Amino acid sequence: KSHLCNTNPFRSGRAGTATSAMSEKVRTRLEELDDFEEGSQKELLNLTQQDYVNRIEELNQSLKDAWASDQKVKALKIVIQLVYERIFSMCVDSRSVLPDHFSPENTNDTAKETCLNWFFKIASIRELIPRFYVEASILKCNKFLSKTGISECLPRLTRMIRGIGDPLVSVYARAYLCRVGMEVAPHLKESLNKNFFDFLLTFKQIHGDTVQNQLVIQGVDLPSYLPLYSPAMDWIFQCISYHAPEALLTEMMERCKKLGNNALLLNSVMSAFRAEFIATRSMDFIGMIKECDESGFPKHLLFRSLGLNLALADPPESDRLQILNEAWKVITKLKNPQDYVNCAEVWVEYTCKHFTKREVNTVLADVIKHMTPDRAFEESYPQLQLIIKKVIAHFHDFSVLFSVEKFLPFLDMFQKESVRVEVCKCIMEAFIKHQQEPTKDPVILNALLHVCKTMHDSVNALTLEDEKRMLAYLINGFIKMVSFGRDFEQQLSFYVESRSMFCNLEPVLVQLIHSVNRLAMETRKVMKGNHSRKTAAFVRACVAYCFITIPSLAGIFTRLNLYLHSGQVALANQCLSQGNGNHILSFFSLPKGGLGRLCWVFDHPEHGVLFLVRELLNVIQDYTWEDNSDEKIRIYTCVLHLLAAMSQETFLYHIDKVDSNDSLYGGDSKFLAENNKLCETVMAQILEHLKTLARDEALKRQSLLGLSFFNSILAHGDLRNNKLNQLSVNLWHLAQRHGCADTRTMVKTLEYIKKRSKQPDMNHLTELALRLPLQTRT
Repeated sequence: KSHLCNTNPFRSGRAGTATSAMSEKVRTRLEELDDFEEGSQKELLNLTQQDYVNRIEELNQSLKDAWASDQKVKALKIVIQLVYERIFSMCVDSRSVLPDHFSPENTNDTAKETCLNWFFKIASIRELIPRFYVEASILKCNKFLSKTGISECLPRLTRMIRGIGDPLVSVYARAYLCRVGMEVAPHLKESLNKNFFDFLLTFKQIHGDTVQNQLVIQGVDLPSYLPLYSPAMDWIFQCISYHAPEALLTEMMERCKKLGNNALLLNSVMSAFRAEFIATRSMDFIGMIKECDESGFPKHLLFRSLGLNLALADPPESDRLQILNEAWKVITKLKNPQDYVNCAEVWVEYTCKHFTKREVNTVLADVIKHMTPDRAFEESYPQLQLIIKKVIAHFHDFSVLFSVEKFLPFLDMFQKESVRVEVCKCIMEAFIKHQQEPTKDPVILNALLHVCKTMHDSVNALTLEDEKRMLAYLINGFIKMVSFGRDFEQQLSFYVESRSMFCNLEPVLVQLIHSVNRLAMETRKVMKGNHSRKTAAFVRACVAYCFITIPSLAGIFTRLNLYLHSGQVALANQCLSQGNGNHILSFFSLPKGGLGRLCWVFDHPEHGVLFLVRELLNVIQDYTWEDNSDEKIRIYTCVLHLLAAMSQETFLYHIDKVDSNDSLYGGDSKFLAENNKLCETVMAQILEHLKTLARDEALKRQSLLGLSFFNSILAHGDLRNNKLNQLSVNLWHLAQRHGCADTRTMVKTLEYIKKRSKQPDMNHLTELALRLPLQTRT
């Protein structure tokens, strides 16, 4: 007692205080503790679950506040996890640091004294259950006192639980002690085992008169009461079976058998033991399940627990069919749809894993039979989804999967749209992941078209863009995996059907256009560029498909790119009118099209030469450009490059079997005159822009554009022309004016001119180089 009263955290005076005064202090503190307990119990009566949770949070904060204000008795009763850290901190000073794996010799007297004070104070708590839980909660503190402290305390605490009369309270006390024991001394297995065997000795109390009478008084039936034991029992069994030898597991199982194969115990064994241990003894467990009394704990839950183990480990091959038959005989007789589907969902995986589509079809048919009446499936979508996922996970051959007769009828039970779409997404994700080769199997195509149509039809004005992208990705994955080989007409028919089915998802339409273009090019490859009447009509149909589909797309850049692509495909297949139309539309959709492709498109016979270029320049002129942007001038520069290419007698590149403008009037003087007029017009626009930049003091931009224009003239112009030669010199000086030019670039450009001047017929560049000085910054 003197030790209790003269040490922290309950030190009340200096050493030498009279014994009577110490005893009075102890009595007062104990009364204070009793008052606090009574108040707490009354305070927590008649609370809702949420109120109780909130109150626990308040008590947690009160613990911290009480400790901070030196109210040690209150802090003790609210319970302690700060204790260990506080005592540990006492062993640490500025000169030493206590290692993680310390021994009692490393702790100082202050820490030991404080630790002993805690345990003595706990020993003075009169009620068994509070005393047990508080001591168990600070069991780790024994490390400060003795190397054997924990190993001595665990058996004592285990025996202490025998004094708890209520078996439900007792089993949770044992679960808590096992938890603490595993945390602070996982190597001390003996106490774990002792808890288990003590629990078995007292387990028959559940069916005794005391418990049964209490259940009647409280109005609780046995099926509601027994599952309350499961979490604690599962935890105890898991602690014991963790890395346990086979012999111990076998002994535990045999001990459970001697209790009359109680269903609750058997279920905890199957929940806690290693799956391999259960699987290899599956028939033994089935025998025990059959002998169990179903009162309070139904057999179908035992079969569910067994099925969960068999999903993780395989039973002996010779037993597999008998196991399935024994389990399903029980499951199929269940009348409650929720009980049925909870079990069926587990055993579907076992069936898929070890049997063929025939057995899987039988199981699916049985599920449909049980879940269809009274639309019971509406309350079981999560379990039904798990069944579908498990079937898909084990059937990677989709021709086999969709030949399972009851698979699509099973899908029809998902009548809530959001759930139905999620299931369809799972199917398509599995198809994209596992389908290795393109397919034309009509069973697969019909089933997946139905699945994709379901996903597509779920799209509405409220659908998020991310969801649309995901659905489009899945549908496109399907489209890309469909191939009819050399039957190109059938392939095009599939694309036509798909366009009508998936018209609300733009990325799918884009994919279809690319696929049809690819189909036209494959046809050209097969015919080696020489189309027959039949194939010529076919590729025209392909081009028409694209020409009709592209305008329905919303994205202007998407339309532009597809027009360009489709136009090239059309011209490559000698579909001249469609090719020209696609190119013209692409250029007038946005003035940033690929100008070089205009070399392929011959002029309209009724609108004169360079009609398309003139129209393009009108579009550029009318387009609203961003302020402080030089893009318009960059495009004008590209037009100059195009006009330079078109002034050649023979163009640099052609499309096979398609005549270009050089075939019509390449090198013709009238054409060249028109070309030169357009060049002068475009150059005037560029020079005007350069003047504008000078007025706006955008000198850096003026320098860059001036040098770019100079390089264009150098690359594409005839510098023997005096006017053009002089213009290039002026641009060179403009680029260097105001000291804004990149000197390194200017030096490399001049070196290039001097190098070219040494080539035949390039003497005029020598004179030009002399007129292009490099200015230094001063």
